[in-house]
Amino acid sequence: MTTMIRFLLALLCLLVAFAPVCMAQSTPDTLQVSSTETSSEEDEEDPAYPEVAESEQDSTKQFFVRFNADGTASTGNVERILLQLTSALDWKPSNQFKLSSSPSFIYGQQNKLLAEREFFADVRGSFWHQKQVYGLAFVAWDKSNLRRILNRWTQAAGIGIKLVQRKRAYFSVTNLILHEVTDFTERQDIDVWRNSTRLLGEFAPDKAGKFTITSIAFLQPAISVKNNFRWNGSLTFAYKMSNHLSLRTKFENAYESYVVLGRKNNDFRWTIGLSFEN
Repeated sequence: MTTMIRFLLALLCLLVAFAPVCMAQSTPDTLQVSSTETSSEEDEEDPAYPEVAESEQDSTKQFFVRFNADGTASTGNVERILLQLTSALDWKPSNQFKLSSSPSFIYGQQNKLLAEREFFADVRGSFWHQKQVYGLAFVAWDKSNLRRILNRWTQAAGIGIKLVQRKRAYFSVTNLILHEVTDFTERQDIDVWRNSTRLLGEFAPDKAGKFTITSIAFLQPAISVKNNFRWNGSLTFAYKMSNHLSLRTKFENAYESYVVLGRKNNDFRWTIGLSFEN
């Protein structure tokens, strides 16, 4: 039953990721809009005023900041607390370059014992980010008590393609060559090259843009060794309560074929929380 739920969640992530493509097919191209239409109608499809994926789209905003706080709690036979703090920082000094970072921290207890403590930090550079096809590179570090990872360093470079850019719909695909070095506490360390593909889709079903659905999926098969595969995905539903504050719930699933003994390959989280952005 649990496997079926995870399969359905993964399928839903992909469906939501491709939803903006279908949505865009029913929306007229901005180049075909007649000059007699009003300026408000032009703004409807103007990526300079996006309702979704603002940090990803060709927004005129130079600085973009978002902070998220999510968590779950349960009591009774099992006492469990999970806190997840994430952020998104973007700086666009020019049309040719964008600097981004998405640091995060996860902490969890079960029956008052430490269950999860995870750190993640990265720095990403996007080149010619205002173009439909752009270049990107990043370096990242993470540490996980749950997965028994002392340190994991990754570096990658590749290209991204923006397939849909609308005010209320966005979809992009990136593909990178990634080098990963992982230091495990209880298993042989690994040094591996991967191909990393990311599918990112976000759209707002309502015209006001208050309700948004975001889906991200990463597929990372190893290309230097056999039988080593990673994937993770998330599905987020958010409702904008004000210009800066949103209520959201998030479903996450992560899979790694190579883990320490005694640990499962699959991790699933469901959290609810708040999001603040400028």
